[in-house]
Amino acid sequence: MTLAASPSTTPRLYALVPCAGVGERSGAVGPKQYAVLAGQALVAHTLDALARVTRLSQTLVVLIAEDREFELYAPEFAGWVARCGGMTRAQTVANGLDYLLARGARGDDWVLVHDAARCLVRAEWIDALIDACLDDAVGGLLALPVADTLKAEHAGRVEATIDRAAKWQAQTPQMFRIGLLREALAHAGAKVTDEASAIEALGHAPRLVPGALENFKVTYPADFELAARLLRTRT
Repeated sequence: MTLAASPSTTPRLYALVPCAGVGERSGAVGPKQYAVLAGQALVAHTLDALARVTRLSQTLVVLIAEDREFELYAPEFAGWVARCGGMTRAQTVANGLDYLLARGARGDDWVLVHDAARCLVRAEWIDALIDACLDDAVGGLLALPVADTLKAEHAGRVEATIDRAAKWQAQTPQMFRIGLLREALAHAGAKVTDEASAIEALGHAPRLVPGALENFKVTYPADFELAARLLRTRT
Protein backbone atom coordinates (compact mmCIF):
# COMPACT_ATOMS: atom_id res chain seq x y z
CA MET A 1 0.00 0.00 0.00
CA THR A 2 1.36 3.44 -0.91
CA LEU A 3 1.42 5.78 2.07
CA ALA A 4 2.64 8.92 0.32
CA ALA A 5 0.28 11.39 -1.30
CA SER A 6 0.22 11.75 -5.07
CA PRO A 7 2.41 14.60 -6.35
CA SER A 8 -0.58 16.61 -7.59
CA THR A 9 -2.45 16.76 -4.32
CA THR A 10 -1.73 17.90 -0.80
CA PRO A 11 -3.15 15.58 1.86
CA ARG A 12 -5.89 17.13 3.95
CA LEU A 13 -6.29 16.70 7.68
CA TYR A 14 -9.52 15.64 9.35
CA ALA A 15 -10.39 15.17 13.00
CA LEU A 16 -12.62 12.27 14.04
CA VAL A 17 -14.16 12.24 17.50
CA PRO A 18 -15.77 8.91 18.49
CA CYS A 19 -18.64 9.93 20.75
CA ALA A 20 -20.79 6.81 20.88
CA GLY A 21 -19.87 5.49 24.33
CA VAL A 22 -21.80 5.69 27.58
CA GLY A 23 -18.91 6.09 30.04
CA GLU A 24 -19.82 3.23 32.36
CA ARG A 25 -16.82 3.86 34.67
CA SER A 26 -17.48 7.56 35.12
CA GLY A 27 -20.40 7.42 37.54
CA ALA A 28 -22.08 10.18 35.55
CA VAL A 29 -25.83 10.24 34.99
CA GLY A 30 -26.09 9.73 31.26
CA PRO A 31 -23.23 9.71 28.73
CA LYS A 32 -20.14 11.27 30.30
CA GLN A 33 -19.44 13.38 27.21
CA TYR A 34 -22.48 15.46 28.14
CA ALA A 35 -21.50 16.07 31.75
CA VAL A 36 -21.23 19.82 32.34
CA LEU A 37 -17.80 21.08 33.39
CA ALA A 38 -16.93 24.74 33.90
CA GLY A 39 -20.11 25.92 32.22
CA GLN A 40 -20.37 23.64 29.20
CA ALA A 41 -20.48 20.00 28.25
CA LEU A 42 -17.27 17.99 28.33
CA VAL A 43 -17.48 17.30 24.60
CA ALA A 44 -17.98 21.00 23.85
CA HIS A 45 -14.63 21.79 25.48
CA THR A 46 -13.03 19.11 23.32
CA LEU A 47 -14.55 20.44 20.12
CA ASP A 48 -13.59 24.02 20.99
CA ALA A 49 -9.95 22.95 21.15
CA LEU A 50 -10.15 21.17 17.80
CA ALA A 51 -11.78 24.24 16.24
CA ARG A 52 -8.62 26.21 17.06
CA VAL A 53 -6.46 23.92 14.90
CA THR A 54 -6.51 25.85 11.65
CA ARG A 55 -4.98 23.10 9.50
CA LEU A 56 -7.96 20.78 10.03
CA SER A 57 -10.23 20.68 6.99
CA GLN A 58 -13.16 19.34 9.00
CA THR A 59 -14.07 17.69 12.29
CA LEU A 60 -16.41 14.70 12.35
CA VAL A 61 -18.26 13.59 15.48
CA VAL A 62 -19.55 10.02 15.38
CA LEU A 63 -22.61 9.29 17.55
CA ILE A 64 -24.87 6.32 18.10
CA ALA A 65 -28.00 6.32 15.98
CA GLU A 66 -30.24 7.01 18.98
CA ASP A 67 -28.37 10.09 20.20
CA ARG A 68 -30.69 13.10 20.28
CA GLU A 69 -28.71 15.17 22.79
CA PHE A 70 -25.53 16.16 21.01
CA GLU A 71 -26.84 19.34 19.40
CA LEU A 72 -28.21 20.47 22.78
CA TYR A 73 -24.84 20.12 24.49
CA ALA A 74 -22.63 21.34 21.62
CA PRO A 75 -24.76 24.04 19.96
CA GLU A 76 -21.75 25.93 18.56
CA PHE A 77 -20.30 22.95 16.71
CA ALA A 78 -20.15 23.64 12.97
CA GLY A 79 -18.56 20.40 11.76
CA TRP A 80 -19.96 17.11 10.53
CA VAL A 81 -22.09 14.76 12.61
CA ALA A 82 -22.66 11.11 11.70
CA ARG A 83 -24.98 8.87 13.69
CA CYS A 84 -23.27 5.63 12.72
CA GLY A 85 -21.45 4.62 15.91
CA GLY A 86 -20.75 0.96 16.56
CA MET A 87 -20.70 -1.29 19.61
CA THR A 88 -16.98 -0.67 20.18
CA ARG A 89 -14.61 2.25 19.73
CA ALA A 90 -12.92 0.48 16.82
CA GLN A 91 -16.23 -0.03 15.03
CA THR A 92 -17.21 3.58 15.63
CA VAL A 93 -13.92 4.86 14.22
CA ALA A 94 -14.13 2.50 11.23
CA ASN A 95 -17.66 3.69 10.47
CA GLY A 96 -16.47 7.28 10.78
CA LEU A 97 -13.68 6.66 8.29
CA ASP A 98 -16.22 5.30 5.81
CA TYR A 99 -18.28 8.45 6.32
CA LEU A 100 -15.26 10.68 5.64
CA LEU A 101 -14.56 8.82 2.40
CA ALA A 102 -18.20 9.18 1.38
CA ARG A 103 -17.91 12.93 1.98
CA GLY A 104 -14.94 13.25 -0.36
CA ALA A 105 -11.91 12.45 1.77
CA ARG A 106 -9.13 10.44 0.14
CA GLY A 107 -7.28 7.42 1.43
CA ASP A 108 -4.02 9.37 1.62
CA ASP A 109 -5.58 12.16 3.70
CA TRP A 110 -4.76 12.23 7.39
CA VAL A 111 -7.24 11.63 10.20
CA LEU A 112 -6.62 12.66 13.80
CA VAL A 113 -8.75 10.47 16.07
CA HIS A 114 -9.34 12.13 19.43
CA ASP A 115 -11.20 10.96 22.53
CA ALA A 116 -14.23 13.10 23.33
CA ALA A 117 -13.31 12.69 27.01
CA ARG A 118 -9.89 14.36 26.63
CA CYS A 119 -11.47 17.76 27.06
CA LEU A 120 -8.28 19.50 28.23
CA VAL A 121 -6.40 19.05 24.97
CA ARG A 122 -4.83 22.21 23.60
CA ALA A 123 -4.51 23.28 19.99
CA GLU A 124 -0.74 23.69 20.33
CA TRP A 125 -0.35 20.03 21.35
CA ILE A 126 -2.35 18.94 18.31
CA ASP A 127 -0.24 21.20 16.09
CA ALA A 128 2.91 19.60 17.52
CA LEU A 129 1.55 16.17 16.58
CA ILE A 130 0.78 17.35 13.05
CA ASP A 131 4.25 18.86 12.68
CA ALA A 132 5.88 15.61 13.81
CA CYS A 133 3.78 13.30 11.64
CA LEU A 134 2.94 15.19 8.46
CA ASP A 135 5.98 13.86 6.61
CA ASP A 136 6.10 10.53 8.44
CA ALA A 137 5.52 7.33 6.50
CA VAL A 138 3.25 5.88 9.21
CA GLY A 139 1.90 8.57 11.54
CA GLY A 140 1.88 8.73 15.31
CA LEU A 141 0.24 9.68 18.55
CA LEU A 142 0.58 11.93 21.55
CA ALA A 143 1.93 9.96 24.50
CA LEU A 144 3.76 10.37 27.80
CA PRO A 145 6.74 8.42 29.14
CA VAL A 146 5.63 6.43 32.19
CA ALA A 147 7.09 8.00 35.34
CA ASP A 148 5.47 5.91 38.06
CA THR A 149 6.39 2.43 39.24
CA LEU A 150 4.06 -0.08 37.59
CA LYS A 151 2.47 -3.02 39.40
CA ALA A 152 0.70 -6.05 38.01
CA GLU A 153 -2.32 -7.03 40.12
CA HIS A 154 -3.96 -10.32 41.00
CA ALA A 155 -6.98 -10.57 43.30
CA GLY A 156 -6.39 -7.09 44.66
CA ARG A 157 -2.72 -7.64 45.53
CA VAL A 158 0.57 -6.93 43.80
CA GLU A 159 1.62 -9.85 41.65
CA ALA A 160 4.74 -8.27 40.17
CA THR A 161 6.57 -5.00 39.56
CA ILE A 162 6.84 -4.14 35.87
CA ASP A 163 9.87 -2.45 34.39
CA ARG A 164 8.78 1.03 33.34
CA ALA A 165 11.79 1.67 31.08
CA ALA A 166 10.82 2.62 27.52
CA LYS A 167 7.09 2.48 28.34
CA TRP A 168 4.72 5.24 27.29
CA GLN A 169 1.11 6.03 28.15
CA ALA A 170 -0.90 6.51 24.97
CA GLN A 171 -3.00 9.63 24.54
CA THR A 172 -4.93 11.16 21.66
CA PRO A 173 -5.09 12.54 19.05
CA GLN A 174 -3.64 9.65 17.07
CA MET A 175 -2.82 10.62 13.48
CA PHE A 176 -2.75 8.19 10.56
CA ARG A 177 -3.66 8.07 6.88
CA ILE A 178 -7.33 7.28 6.40
CA GLY A 179 -6.66 4.37 4.06
CA LEU A 180 -4.00 2.79 6.25
CA LEU A 181 -6.09 3.13 9.41
CA ARG A 182 -9.15 1.71 7.69
CA GLU A 183 -7.13 -1.31 6.58
CA ALA A 184 -5.60 -1.70 10.04
CA LEU A 185 -8.93 -1.64 11.85
CA ALA A 186 -10.40 -4.20 9.46
CA HIS A 187 -7.39 -6.44 10.09
CA ALA A 188 -7.25 -6.01 13.88
CA GLY A 189 -10.93 -6.48 14.67
CA ALA A 190 -13.24 -4.71 17.07
CA LYS A 191 -11.36 -5.23 20.35
CA VAL A 192 -8.42 -2.85 19.85
CA THR A 193 -8.66 0.08 22.26
CA ASP A 194 -6.72 2.63 20.24
CA GLU A 195 -5.81 3.26 16.63
CA ALA A 196 -2.07 2.84 17.15
CA SER A 197 -2.63 -0.76 18.28
CA ALA A 198 -4.33 -1.55 14.99
CA ILE A 199 -1.50 0.09 13.03
CA GLU A 200 1.05 -1.92 15.05
CA ALA A 201 -0.80 -5.15 14.22
CA LEU A 202 -0.04 -4.49 10.55
CA GLY A 203 3.65 -4.34 11.36
CA HIS A 204 4.08 -0.57 11.45
CA ALA A 205 5.72 1.46 14.24
CA PRO A 206 3.83 4.69 14.99
CA ARG A 207 5.83 7.73 16.06
CA LEU A 208 5.61 8.73 19.73
CA VAL A 209 5.14 12.48 20.13
CA PRO A 210 5.46 13.85 23.69
CA GLY A 211 2.11 15.03 25.00
CA ALA A 212 1.15 16.68 28.27
CA LEU A 213 0.05 15.36 31.65
CA GLU A 214 -2.98 17.63 31.48
CA ASN A 215 -4.25 15.77 28.41
CA PHE A 216 -5.78 13.00 30.51
CA LYS A 217 -8.95 11.10 29.71
CA VAL A 218 -11.86 11.89 32.01
CA THR A 219 -12.83 8.39 33.10
CA TYR A 220 -13.53 8.06 36.83
CA PRO A 221 -15.70 10.23 39.14
CA ALA A 222 -12.71 12.09 40.62
CA ASP A 223 -11.53 13.04 37.12
CA PHE A 224 -14.55 15.29 36.59
CA GLU A 225 -13.71 17.52 39.54
CA LEU A 226 -10.06 17.77 38.50
CA ALA A 227 -10.94 18.54 34.88
CA ALA A 228 -13.47 21.20 35.93
CA ARG A 229 -10.92 22.86 38.21
CA LEU A 230 -8.27 22.93 35.48
CA LEU A 231 -10.74 24.31 32.94
CA ARG A 232 -11.80 27.10 35.32
CA THR A 233 -8.22 28.16 35.99
CA ARG A 234 -6.95 28.11 32.42
CA THR A 235 -5.50 31.29 30.95
